[in-house]
Amino acid sequence: MGTHAAAAADIDAFLRTEAAEHREAFESLLHSLAQPFSQTLSMWESCIRQGGKLLLFGNGGSASDAQHIAAECVIRYHKDRPAIAAIALTTDTSALTAGSNDMGFEHIFSRQLEALGRPGDVAVGISTSGRSRNVLNGLREARSRRLQTTGFTGGDGGEMRTLCDVSIVVPSAITARIQEMHIFIGHLLCKALEQRLGLMG
Repeated sequence: MGTHAAAAADIDAFLRTEAAEHREAFESLLHSLAQPFSQTLSMWESCIRQGGKLLLFGNGGSASDAQHIAAECVIRYHKDRPAIAAIALTTDTSALTAGSNDMGFEHIFSRQLEALGRPGDVAVGISTSGRSRNVLNGLREARSRRLQTTGFTGGDGGEMRTLCDVSIVVPSAITARIQEMHIFIGHLLCKALEQRLGLMG
């Protein structure tokens, strides 16, 4: 086999392996998704209808997911419609750096939830492991302030499962696959929320 043919075969094998992992994560998720998805959607819908807001947070790729979902809510997912109140706690560099410097990185979300969270709001923690200290602290702060708590996580759910009123757990040990499922779930929730609120007509 020539060099180019061997390289093409390697790429093909690589793509098939990655696609198989993605497919396995997707199929595993579907088996257990309906109930927590429905519960999360109902909680988000009730929050927005009563004038509350979603407060989303996570680290790294999960921070990107928090911002992505918040943007879909505030701007739009499918069609132009009234804005849905959502804030990602991962975007204010002054708050993040001051919090890290003065209080410690583990408190960057809990401090913002102390400032911004109100009863009736929903905290949305995102962590592929379910063990990120700052996400856990954020959820604890949210609960202490009588916010409802929802979470996206992976693996066995980690400690997040005990701190969330509802958690959606991707049953995979591969971080990349968990992240792929998280944004898929986020998109589904945004679309379903628009439909529930009657904003897509």
